[in-house]
Amino acid sequence: MFSTPPRAIACAIAILSLPATARAQTRSGENAVTQADDAFGFSVGRESLGIYDSDNARGFSPTTAGNLRIDGLYFAPVVGLSGLLIESQSIKVGLSAQGYPFAAPSGIVDFRLRRPAEALGASTVFSTDSYGSFGLEADGSIPLGGTLSLGAAANGGRTHFADGTRNHYHSEALTVRWRPSSAIELLPFWSAFTDIDDQSSPYYIPSGAFIPPEPRAGHYPGPQWNAINRSQFNYGLLGSVALSPTWLLRIGAFRSIRHLRSGYTYLITGIEPSGLGDHMIFAARPGISRGSSGEARLTHTLVEGPRLHQITLSARGREAKREYGGDAEVDLGVSSIFEDIDSPRPVFRFEAPSHDRLRQTLYGIAYDGRWKGVGELSFGLSKSLYRKSAVAPDLTIQSRASPWLYNATLTVLPLQRVAVYGGYSRGFEESGSPPASAANRSESLPAIITRQIDGGVRVDLASVKAVAGIFDLKRPYFGFDPFNRYIAIGTTRSRGAEFSLSGNITRRMRLVAGGVILDPRVRTADGAAAAIGRRPVGIFSHLFSVDANWDVAAVHGLSLDASISHRGGSPATSDNMVSLPPRAQVDLGTRYAFTLGKVRATARFQLANLFDNRGFSVAGPGTYAPNAARSASAYLTTDF
Repeated sequence: MFSTPPRAIACAIAILSLPATARAQTRSGENAVTQADDAFGFSVGRESLGIYDSDNARGFSPTTAGNLRIDGLYFAPVVGLSGLLIESQSIKVGLSAQGYPFAAPSGIVDFRLRRPAEALGASTVFSTDSYGSFGLEADGSIPLGGTLSLGAAANGGRTHFADGTRNHYHSEALTVRWRPSSAIELLPFWSAFTDIDDQSSPYYIPSGAFIPPEPRAGHYPGPQWNAINRSQFNYGLLGSVALSPTWLLRIGAFRSIRHLRSGYTYLITGIEPSGLGDHMIFAARPGISRGSSGEARLTHTLVEGPRLHQITLSARGREAKREYGGDAEVDLGVSSIFEDIDSPRPVFRFEAPSHDRLRQTLYGIAYDGRWKGVGELSFGLSKSLYRKSAVAPDLTIQSRASPWLYNATLTVLPLQRVAVYGGYSRGFEESGSPPASAANRSESLPAIITRQIDGGVRVDLASVKAVAGIFDLKRPYFGFDPFNRYIAIGTTRSRGAEFSLSGNITRRMRLVAGGVILDPRVRTADGAAAAIGRRPVGIFSHLFSVDANWDVAAVHGLSLDASISHRGGSPATSDNMVSLPPRAQVDLGTRYAFTLGKVRATARFQLANLFDNRGFSVAGPGTYAPNAARSASAYLTTDF
């Protein structure tokens, strides 16, 4: 039986639905291994771990699919959220996605927004690495009264990327937290990011069925004028109002803008085994992309003895406008990928641009029922109203869809500390943009119907939590048609198994380990340009990772950490004639936490890719991007 009265439960739910408020600046304590709940994907500050991330969950991208959330509320940005605003990021799949009223087949990326602390304080982070990068970040909190506090942050620096490209950047962010009563919280926020002279990374496309030769580590072969310049903005409002002891209203309204002043796509095509290839650059027409999104969610909580019921009504929506196309093509000629190209910046003649406009509204109702000691049942139903138009200089295309979306999950507790779950979800998700090598590289691919079945078991031991599950995910498959356009050419079905083990192995050792084994298959339709293999491009056969943190007893504040991962091979071409080999990586690090008077600080050093295992990643069928070489990084974090 629940002994807590309904009013207290409703207030607790209202509080738990929001991130905890920081009492003081605590950036020096950021540690992904000690803070992660599982191995399915977690990031905090500059650290991340897990088998999944925002671009890959169970073989697909939650970000591309449009499954982003801020504190659980629907978020569909044109550009990514500034790291200055994010306290942490977690990937929600399987049992970890329970509690989200409207599940998404391709997983959910949930950003936990950084809130101003209740006390005056500040943090700084100075970072550098062996490539020559350097950066400085500062953020602070200023209480403006008993109910109001202000958070401000800024960073800037120069990044030397692993492929030899470079940039300058600076960004700023502001947040305000207003709590006029214990039942109300309003959190407006704003951020800006400016990217200056960010050289466009080259994509490598070989002339035949082979992996291109590996470029020199840290070598950029292209012209210096190939520099992206852009400004990005995200701002919005989060709000929570406890209307009564059993009713909670949450709102999120977000705006996202990108100003592109100059942008380029750099391809090296027809690469021979010797390294000779044709260098081509496509200059993007300057333009602006804008988007708005948000959600209003009303939740009613009812306690009935040992049972708790939650009913949620939701209205979600997004709107986006984008300019694209009209690229200017520049052929820089044939030269080796091991040599530099020195050419003057040409005068670009852009064609007329095309325009996209998208509108989508979703109305839904969800139920979550929890029976103490027995289990949990949840389901949701949504109606999506989707409208999209693409206006080109000589063509107008309009698409409409109004699918029903639904999900259901059942969890039972057969034994103490053991949970068995199963679920089904049907989604309507975005499919992103074509790869850089496609003729329609600037276009948006159509939204698609996806579906997923999954199930598994969770066991909570004294200090360790283990989760194991299986899943079956089905969605359209994209590839090239005879005109080198990237379109839907069939269906891919990805079946797999995953596991996570997290917790304290000893009093001083914490472990986060996970893995996924994938068995994806392709079923093609008519219209493909050539033979299509049975396995989809870019989806690896398995991924295993182990992250460990050990506190050294002999030296107070000193800890050692290690990360080991192994990724299976993956098809690199649509016909499966070329595959990337398996790749292992080992990272080692240490941190030392200390105090100087009232200042708390942490010095961090890490050596990534210890054995310098490089190779390539797939950037599209037959298109490759080099992985990073061995590197060292260091940063110093202080809390005042």
